[in-house]
Amino acid sequence: MLFNSISFAIFLPVVFALYWFVAQKNLKLQNLLLLVASYYFYACWDYRFLFLLIFSTLLDYYTGIQMHEARNERLKKFWFWLSISVNLGFLGVFKYYNFFVQSAADALSAVGIQSNFWTLSIILPVGISFYTFHGLSYVIDIYKGRIKPEKNVIDYSVFVSFFPLLVAGPIERATHLLPQIQTRRIFNSARAADGLRQILWGLFKKLVIADNCAEYANMAFSSNDHTGSTHIMGVVFFTFQIYGDFSGYSDIALGTARLFGIDLLRNFAFPFFSRDVSEYWRRWHISLSSWFKDYLYIPLGGSRGGTWMKIRNTFIIFLVSGFWHGAAWTYVFWGFLNAVFMLPSLLSKRKPDMEIVAKGRIFATPKEMGQILLTFALTVFMFIFFRATDMHHAFEYLGEIISPSTFTKPYGIRNEVVWLVLTFIFIEWMGREGNYAIEKIGLRWPTPLRLAFYYVLLGVIFMYAGSSQEFIYFQF
Repeated sequence: MLFNSISFAIFLPVVFALYWFVAQKNLKLQNLLLLVASYYFYACWDYRFLFLLIFSTLLDYYTGIQMHEARNERLKKFWFWLSISVNLGFLGVFKYYNFFVQSAADALSAVGIQSNFWTLSIILPVGISFYTFHGLSYVIDIYKGRIKPEKNVIDYSVFVSFFPLLVAGPIERATHLLPQIQTRRIFNSARAADGLRQILWGLFKKLVIADNCAEYANMAFSSNDHTGSTHIMGVVFFTFQIYGDFSGYSDIALGTARLFGIDLLRNFAFPFFSRDVSEYWRRWHISLSSWFKDYLYIPLGGSRGGTWMKIRNTFIIFLVSGFWHGAAWTYVFWGFLNAVFMLPSLLSKRKPDMEIVAKGRIFATPKEMGQILLTFALTVFMFIFFRATDMHHAFEYLGEIISPSTFTKPYGIRNEVVWLVLTFIFIEWMGREGNYAIEKIGLRWPTPLRLAFYYVLLGVIFMYAGSSQEFIYFQF
């Protein structure tokens, strides 16, 4: 069930009505309704994998309690490693088994040994990387004594499977989401209106920006017979596609959750206005970046051991992050490149400037604009490897870019898509001081003008929606 589908347009109002008009005064009923709705939402993707979600949820719920009540450290470790092993085992089998088998076969073939390993003909359960990380953070936090286990199985199950974040995040923490699930929610019209605004902007990002950019990006990456300039525009459009797609999903997820009185973690903070790669990664997929920081980077020693330990740990988390995105060497190399481009900040020991660029001003300074454009160019370059089907394809694509045909006019670009992207950048720039672009734009305008702005956005969505594409991060 896609966020941009007719079925979701029916599903959401029905659940909303039941939640606020039938179950409003009963917290237990509200949570039970959210759980049933979430399982139905997930079953619409593939009901066969619903058991996997439920099993993972019950395993972490039970092991959390057992760890807390364990009589000794040895028993506590047993339950901890049982949960970790089973969760990572499921993730490994479904997502990485064939990758490791094929990599081993290729390595043996390179030294003249032919192999015939058994591979699995299975599909990847949607959202498994996300709900697995929900459970892992919960179990690790209990093991470290940061939180106590949740005794109410319904409340814990909602934390893991709350439908707005179930299939593509953001990756939530028990310390942030569980207290909200356990607290009675009261309908707030201003909060709901804010949620609808964020949903509207998310749909604009996905349907108008991402889906239109996808058509050109898919054409450019489908063959290396295009000109270098066409390849450049192809990866630029892919960069806007993946941003509009994933941040659009996150906006819809956060807005939908707010309709039910729940605030999810912010996942994007205008990353294309970053002044270096270090700042970029504090603004892009924030929930994943912070997850790796808290559960991998800091346990490895963080930056406590000096510059070289910081560099080592940075490379580790980016390589793991690349591998998390997909079972392919292109993702691993993409992670490696990110770590390489982090080196200037690490070696200079310069902390990223997290102040909003040109705060309180309309225009950035020439220095700020140069930093933004350089960071964006590095991001675009790295996305060649993220989008390519394999390493050979990536280097062929890159080879076409540095050919003489780069200085020719790109072909196949529709003018209206260019104008839509430029308009999108303008709105994002004007709204960069908010949590999302149109959060504050128009709030002080007269009501008719503000409503007209929203209707214009809605009209643009209906007029310029590209051919329907699945959300990119569903495959991760």
